Amino acid sequence: MRTGTVHRVTGETDVQVTLGLDGSGRCQVATGVPFLDHMLHQLSSHGLIDLEIQAKGDTHIDDHHTNEDVGIAVGQALAKALGERRGIHRFGHFVAPLDEALVQVALDCSGRPHLSYGLTIPAQKIGSYDTELVKEFFVAVANNAGLTLHIRQLDGVNSHHIVEACFKAFARALRLAVEIDPRRAGAVPSSKGVLEQAGS
Repeated sequence: MRTGTVHRVTGETDVQVTLGLDGSGRCQVATGVPFLDHMLHQLSSHGLIDLEIQAKGDTHIDDHHTNEDVGIAVGQALAKALGERRGIHRFGHFVAPLDEALVQVALDCSGRPHLSYGLTIPAQKIGSYDTELVKEFFVAVANNAGLTLHIRQLDGVNSHHIVEACFKAFARALRLAVEIDPRRAGAVPSSKGVLEQAGS
């Protein structure tokens, strides 16, 4: 089983993440940010990633630090689970509809962090969640997992639908990218013979 565990403690948050890439979508998350919990359930369910997250943060101020630090820890756990990235498909792409919303995600487990973000979310808040934090979450994941990540909104007017379609598309694209390619026979999927490691 390809798993990664991270315990990240700062003056603002205490975040524990255990992530399993070869899972069934088992999810136990409690971040103190209800909408983020809902989106993490989408990531787990549609990515078939087993995910355990416990986070405590300064949500009495706002959700920013917790949202970002959960993203950092998820990215670090993903990098650990991928290891040298041997035998994986490496690339993933998915377009997810949710009612009127349509979001495209393409990603490369390249080891080189990059985010191109193209969501236009009409509302400033979904419940108590600031929608500008969606980008911050994916910045944190991409930077710490070493993902080249492109997110494009093709349609949508309902803010909840747009964000949920994004997380579902990300989950399915990630699932495709990290699954083992039997034709690779455990080789690193790069003509260079090595993929850069996040944080190296």
